[in-house]
Amino acid sequence: MGNWARSLIRISNYEAETLQKGLAIIVNRRTHLEMKLATLDAQTELEIAGARSDHQHMAQLPHFLTGQELRKNALLCELDETLNEEASVRDQLTMAFENLKKFEHVAETARLHQLAAIERTEQAALDEAALRSHQR
Repeated sequence: MGNWARSLIRISNYEAETLQKGLAIIVNRRTHLEMKLATLDAQTELEIAGARSDHQHMAQLPHFLTGQELRKNALLCELDETLNEEASVRDQLTMAFENLKKFEHVAETARLHQLAAIERTEQAALDEAALRSHQR
């Protein structure tokens, strides 16, 4: 395998590894946002349960719920952006792996052609030696 093939494979591996690291960061961010949403929902349920037993608390509940709804909408928007970013990076990663496989295939084909050429040269030398031996 030539240096050009090793270089292309090394560059493709680096690109794929970089995308994998970026994807891990995005997945971590998505998981964190999903946990924030779950916590927000739990807080809301807890406040609603607390308001049932306290009338003063019940009077302030609509304001709290409005704030929670705003926070939830902001988190949902951020989560949606993160999901879109994740899908984009997954597509890029798929393409990077496809390119890597193409380069590996081309390198393997070049190696096999090189081996075939060496084998043909050796066979020609053996044929020539056999002809010389036969002519004697």
